[in-house]
Order: sequence, then C-alpha cells, then structure tokens
Amino acid sequence: MSAPSDPAVASHPSAAGAAAAAASSSSGLTFKLHPLVIVNVSDHHTRVKAQAACSGDGGASPPRVFGCVIGVQRGRMVEIFNSFELVLDPVSGTLDRAFLENKQELYKKVFPDFYVMGWYSTGSDVQDTDMQIHKALMDINESPVYLLLNPAINISQKDLPVTIYESELHVIDGSPQLIFVKANYTIETVEAERISVDHVAHLKPSDGGSAATQLAAHLTGIHSAIKMLNSRVRVIHQYLVSMQKGDMPLDNSLLRQVSSLVRRLPAIESEKFQDDFLMEYNDTLLMTYLAMFTNCSSTMNELVEKFNTTYERSTARRGGRSAFM
Repeated sequence: MSAPSDPAVASHPSAAGAAAAAASSSSGLTFKLHPLVIVNVSDHHTRVKAQAACSGDGGASPPRVFGCVIGVQRGRMVEIFNSFELVLDPVSGTLDRAFLENKQELYKKVFPDFYVMGWYSTGSDVQDTDMQIHKALMDINESPVYLLLNPAINISQKDLPVTIYESELHVIDGSPQLIFVKANYTIETVEAERISVDHVAHLKPSDGGSAATQLAAHLTGIHSAIKMLNSRVRVIHQYLVSMQKGDMPLDNSLLRQVSSLVRRLPAIESEKFQDDFLMEYNDTLLMTYLAMFTNCSSTMNELVEKFNTTYERSTARRGGRSAFM
C-alpha cells in the first residue's frame, strides 16, 4: 500500500487507512459496467458545473456529485446497469435518507430485479469523507461498490477515467479498518446502448457548436446525397424512355451497364424485406415514442415539484403548511 501524498492525511493514520486504496481486490468478484452509468455520471457533473458557472462560482472547482448505482448480482458477477442522483448535505456530509428511499421505491416499480449495488462520485482520488458515505449505505447493501469518475481531461490517457472500488477489512496499526481497494471491470453493452453511444459520439461538437447544429449539418448532408441520387436516377430513366421510344439510338453497352447496376440493388418486393423493414420501422417509432414519453414525464415532474414548492411557501406565509401533491 502506497503512503498518502496529502500531509493532512499522513498525519492521521486512521484517516489514511480509510481513504487508502490497495492495488487490487481479493474478493474474486467480476464487475460489468454499462455505458449508461458513465453517461449519467458525466451528465450529472456537467449540469452541476454549468449551474455553478451560471451562479458566479465558475472560478472555483465544481462541487462533487453523488449518486447510487443499481444493477444485479448473479453469483460472483456484479453487473451495473443504471444510476440515480443522491442529495447530500454539504455541511454535515450526510445523505438524505428520505430522498434515497423514495428513489429506491420508484426504481423498484420500473426495474423490480435491480438493487442498489453501491454509489458513485467524482474526483481525482478517494477522499477521507468517502468512507463515511460508504458506511452509510451498508444498511442497504452490506458490501457496496464505489464508482469514482475523474472529470479532469487528460489527452494522453487512453483508458476510461472510471475506477471501481470495493471495501475490505484490513488490520492497520493493530486495529481493523475498512479501506478501499481497486477492482477490475469490463464494459458491457447491449444493442440499444451501442446505438445510443454511437449517436452521441457522432453528435459531439468538435468546433464549439451545439449538438443541434451538428445534427442539422448531418441531416443536411444526407438530404443533399439523396437529392443527388434521385436526380441521377431520373436522368437514366429519361434516357431509357427515350431509347424505348426511338428518340435515342440503341446502345447495347450502356444497357448492359444499367442492367448490371439494377441487379446489384436488393429485391425490395420480397416478403422477407417487408417483414424486416416493418420491424425496423416499428422499433424506430417505439424508440421515438419512448423518448417523447420520457421527456414529457421529466417535464411534468419538474412542473409538479415547482408547483409544490410554490404552494408550500404560500401556505407557510398564511400560517399553515401542507403538501398539495
């Protein structure tokens, strides 16, 4: 175990033991991490950073974000599928238990097989206070995992800036203490996640423009290509019609080239093509509808929370206090 580099930590052996991280875990668990978790944590950090910049605190380092990771455990394999945010008191450093329990109930209704596997945070390294949060979640999961995302940009780094820690009981200076140990993990994806990640990667602004600008440019390029293809097909069709009417001389060499080109096209009138096309079309419509419902639900949830906040303030001024919804 390497010695802590922070002088404050080095002066307190107990704090150093709690925040230290060994080389690797000895539990034998296999961890599989889905890209959705990384996207959620990154989005959480970006939103908090943007809010801090809008409030005038852009010069200071953005505050750390916290949340829970959920998934399933099958034997010695732990698979992390999703995550949700947590509310942490910045003064006392304690979790909002009511918020956590409410989130758990909501996720259990939608994903009954998912359980809280641990929690996540952002930062370049493990902090002394992280063990307190880790122990607070042990009543939900007796052996939670800790996912740490480093938001600092390092161009030379090729690996993902994500580290997963487990907690193990080690004897330090004659007393047993929990410490964080690094665990190996692999990225596991399903078809829907691969499509989403690929879509986000292609829409990533590379010149400072917004995602909407990138999407508009992408769609404009596709429209221009289709328009050009349509115009060339029309020219070939008009030439063949004129040749059939006798207005143009018969050119067998050109006819063979057109026939070879047509034979390369798939047979779009087959029953298998129609079934595959309808399946892909329905899947696309379903994904569009799900995205629309998700956005509507999120907007409605924000509206209800704002309405409840306004209603509680108005009732407090009148001397009473009760929840409207």
